[in-house]
Amino acid sequence: MGNCSNCNNGSCSINPTEKKDHLLQKKAYLKAAASFIMLIAGIVFSAANLSFFENNWIRLAWYIIAYIPVGIPVIIEAWESARQKDVFSEYTLMSIATIGAFLIGEYPEGVAVMLFYAVGELFQDGAVNRAKRSISALLDVRPETATVVKTDKTETVSPENVNIGDIVEVKVGERVPLDGVLLNESASFNTSALTGESVPRTIRKDEEVFAGMILTDNVSRIKVTKPFGMSALARIFDLVQNATGKKAPAEQFIRKFARIYTPIVAVLAALIILLPFAYSAINPMFAYNLYDWAYRGLVFLVISCPCALVISIPLGYFGGIGAASKQGILFKGSNYLEAITKINTVVMDKTGTLTQGVFTVQEIVTANHITEMDLLKIVASVETQSTHPIAKAIVGYANRHSIEISQPEIVHEIAGHGLQSSIDKKLVLAGNPKLLIKNGIEFPPAITAIPETIVACAIDGLYAGYILVADAPKEDAAVAIHALRKLGIKNIVMLSGDKQAIVSKLAGELTISQAHGDLLPEGKVDYVEQLTSDSLNKIAFVGDGINDAPVLAMSDVGIAMGGLGSDVAIETADVIIQTDQPSRIATAIQIGKATRRIVVQNISLAFGVKLLVLMLGASGVATLWEAVFADVGVSLLAILNAIRILRMKFPAPGEKV
Repeated sequence: MGNCSNCNNGSCSINPTEKKDHLLQKKAYLKAAASFIMLIAGIVFSAANLSFFENNWIRLAWYIIAYIPVGIPVIIEAWESARQKDVFSEYTLMSIATIGAFLIGEYPEGVAVMLFYAVGELFQDGAVNRAKRSISALLDVRPETATVVKTDKTETVSPENVNIGDIVEVKVGERVPLDGVLLNESASFNTSALTGESVPRTIRKDEEVFAGMILTDNVSRIKVTKPFGMSALARIFDLVQNATGKKAPAEQFIRKFARIYTPIVAVLAALIILLPFAYSAINPMFAYNLYDWAYRGLVFLVISCPCALVISIPLGYFGGIGAASKQGILFKGSNYLEAITKINTVVMDKTGTLTQGVFTVQEIVTANHITEMDLLKIVASVETQSTHPIAKAIVGYANRHSIEISQPEIVHEIAGHGLQSSIDKKLVLAGNPKLLIKNGIEFPPAITAIPETIVACAIDGLYAGYILVADAPKEDAAVAIHALRKLGIKNIVMLSGDKQAIVSKLAGELTISQAHGDLLPEGKVDYVEQLTSDSLNKIAFVGDGINDAPVLAMSDVGIAMGGLGSDVAIETADVIIQTDQPSRIATAIQIGKATRRIVVQNISLAFGVKLLVLMLGASGVATLWEAVFADVGVSLLAILNAIRILRMKFPAPGEKV
């Protein structure tokens, strides 16, 4: 085979378990190849009427040797299954059928059944490994080293040996080794391995940076906040790897069904052989041929194996989980992948879900005697003395626009109203309209009807204007609502603790008909409880995963937005949208529906073909070759269909493919 692509200078980076699996798989292929060559050679010898091959003992020995490489492993598995009280396993059925074929003299068919079964198993293992590699390659992007900054030098160490509080240096093109906060003023990172986003994300000073991100511009330093094993990437990797533990109803049904179905069909196969014999004993006119009826029973037995169902359905769900993770969507189990297809009601939190979750300056309105930049400079100068989020939004906006901020001389905070300050010997009032009313300042009455938050300003007793600060909707918020409606979800509700006027305005912009504001967390719980009281409602709640934890937990499917760094989101939500894009909710539903279609196709294919060949086998029309197709062939088709989802494209609504 030669050196693998992961080997350098004779040392291989594949771990011992993977290396062992690789060698075992190689041996399995060699065994199958040896059996295949001997089977074809035996058929050719028979067709050519070679004299030595006309001896029945030589033919038997030849086909036994051909059978051993592929048959013995299955017989051993059958024995182990029987010891575990799983008597009617697929291994047992294959062993009985092939040994029976030898007993009635159908040596080539006995070898062929076991050979093609072994080939099917190899294809199945390859498909599962491909699906696992797809997820592992996507998520297991943790770097092997970290550059720790010491007092007068840097030191390269393993990420496991980096402590919380250490400072690591990341060069352009390198992956961030651990979670932390950025110490540079700003830096650009490729987050595609974590979120599926193709556009680099700009992160500013003191904002969070996660392991696995790739630095794309300047050398940056990061202060570590979490140990290697607790990084967001490590948690996500474990989550996706363990997602198959939570089975979808279809998977659970098929496994239970197979335990009942297989022994029933095995008994029917025995009855196909025995009942005609019993009938011949009471009816001498009926000619009973043991070879003929034993052959029919063996065909029936081979067809009965539920391989296609038991293997392809879990593989289909596993493929769906992998396809979703490529889009930055994490399902915590295949049961949620199925549950999301039944959703008919989507309840969404406003702040952080449909909006950006941060205050930004939306508008500056001035009186006639002052310019916008002058008003911004004065208000920002006053607000430097406040730690309120609105104050920070105004100061940040001024800094981004290179506005020179003055140092206020005196600042007094008037509780519930705003700030009074002296700047350049001018008396400045900055706060809500109540502050101006309190100080007898005349201003346009219309500003009291503005639903959003405004900071009104007066200078030396004259109204100067106001700055409107609001939480802006996300870029794809309107697209998300449209995409959900396109998927047939008509009942879309927005809940928020914000003022009803603000909530209603945003709902109008996004065309959401039901919007409720002024809600405390328990108010959201009460509302969702009302919805769940109607069994026809299948509810998905979408929130930020922190203060919405109770509602996330009680809905049919809890979806956390931007849950990459949130422990609560990982713990509480069933689905995590890492990209922080509400439009990905529709993508998650699309992936769920595509997965379900594939699973239904596989169930229909397996049952349809097996039922047809079972009837043909019982009537003596189908041979063991048709039985092989009905079992192994259908399994291969179902497996190929299941992994097809990994190649499907699921662009976010409005995104170009």
